[in-house]
Amino acid sequence: MAEIRLSRREKWIELTAQIGLISIGLVYVLVGVLTFASSLGIGDSVNKGKVSQILRWVQDLVFGQILLAIVTVGLLCYTVWRFIEAIMDTDNKGNGLHGLALRASYLSYGAVYGALTYYAARLFLSGGGSTSEDLEGKPRETVAQLLLELPYGRWLVAAFALGTAGVGVFQIYLSLSGTYRQIIEECKIDTRAKEILIRSGQIGYFARAIVWLIIGYFLLEAAWQSDSSAAGDSHTALNYLEYEYGTLTLATVSLGLVCYGIFMFARAKYQPIFIK
Repeated sequence: MAEIRLSRREKWIELTAQIGLISIGLVYVLVGVLTFASSLGIGDSVNKGKVSQILRWVQDLVFGQILLAIVTVGLLCYTVWRFIEAIMDTDNKGNGLHGLALRASYLSYGAVYGALTYYAARLFLSGGGSTSEDLEGKPRETVAQLLLELPYGRWLVAAFALGTAGVGVFQIYLSLSGTYRQIIEECKIDTRAKEILIRSGQIGYFARAIVWLIIGYFLLEAAWQSDSSAAGDSHTALNYLEYEYGTLTLATVSLGLVCYGIFMFARAKYQPIFIK
């Protein structure tokens, strides 16, 4: 891709995106590692893949409050970037049906990670104390509850569910077709690291797709029952995988999530944020 000269505002947006991608990569690596450990019988199996518990785990580390603050800022950056990406069309998807569908998915990302950012901020402000019951770190349940309170709420949640499942299907397409490789500028990657990063993206997108498809299923259940508590998160999806398909499947998918986190680090360094 040709080198693009960015304005000062665009440079700030680029920095916001990079910080956000690094933060998301860190979260996925932690989710994958701790879930894999859980599949081996190490750690707390009840909280496998539960982002809220991972944030609490970060907070309990040495200098945990500082680390949690950094992660919270990173999640906020990712949320802001996704909304900017959708509204400003920074990667030039256009106003066609395909482009609008992709931009709508960016809004979905922004809504989900915005709810997670809100939880992380409340956890940070609590200083390690308990948070209220409505802040259990379940971003999709939070979004589902907000939608159910609106007119035609069940239909809105159903649309959200189909959008979530659609993201899963699209990520399978990205993985199997190799289209995900277009996200980054491969020419800038060191040859020795290139194969690892490319494979991590392929495996990571497929693993993440599985999780999103299961979450979409639980969101449909929430719409059908008009009950936001039926909405699932990554914790619910991973528990479902283990229950239905066994520990080996869970371990495999959790390692795939680690791969996705690694690819997010690659995106932070090699993805052009503005395509003109």
